[in-house]
Amino acid sequence: MVVPGVVLGLLAACVAAAAKESVLNICMDAKHHKTRPGPEGKLYQQCALWKDNACCTANTSTEAHQDQSYLYNFNWNHCGVMPAKCKQHFIQDTCLYECSPNLGPWIQQADNSWRRERILHVPLCKEDCEQWWEDCKDAITCKENWHKGWNWTAGTNRCPRGSMCQPFRYVFPRPADLCEKIWSNSYKYTQEHRGSGRCIQMWFDPANGNPNVAVAKYYAQNRADASPAPWAALLLLPPALLALF
Repeated sequence: MVVPGVVLGLLAACVAAAAKESVLNICMDAKHHKTRPGPEGKLYQQCALWKDNACCTANTSTEAHQDQSYLYNFNWNHCGVMPAKCKQHFIQDTCLYECSPNLGPWIQQADNSWRRERILHVPLCKEDCEQWWEDCKDAITCKENWHKGWNWTAGTNRCPRGSMCQPFRYVFPRPADLCEKIWSNSYKYTQEHRGSGRCIQMWFDPANGNPNVAVAKYYAQNRADASPAPWAALLLLPPALLALF
């Protein structure tokens, strides 16, 4: 004899497990991402961390290192030449965004013309964010949010009229301001440390494996919306069993 409550409970558990697994090892639906992650043996320089399993192609990884690439026609040097020690963080940020298959728990729908999905509130390790700020505090920019508000009339981003170029340390007084505001809250500043399994590392040694795999799994298992409402499991039941409820 089938016990309706037991069946519903088991199905709810299955749905919850499937929901958690669905955000692991995936690529977001965006402009340059592959449909599925996989090996890319020739990823360029800083993007090579993801060569064993990547959402980016070799060409995308090469363009991620250019001052003004075809990826987004974005110019890092909009207020003068960006120092190399600062630029390496933006390259690494681009590599993480384009190549990582471990951002699933933070993928959200986007209404941009150039992508259907984006990342939101990715918990960035304290060291990654603070080193980014430290190496860029003397770089120059004219905007707090680099996602929008630029003058694109020349085909690349220029400072909007009335804006003023000034050091990052004034535009972004704290590391959290830089990491959270520059890309519309794509990242979230945390007190979690590298190796904790609770924050995404922008930088890691691939010889020791990708630490972000475990981080994505942790957040997939613990996110508030990972467990569907009990009635959602009813959608999986055949008509004969539905009649029991």
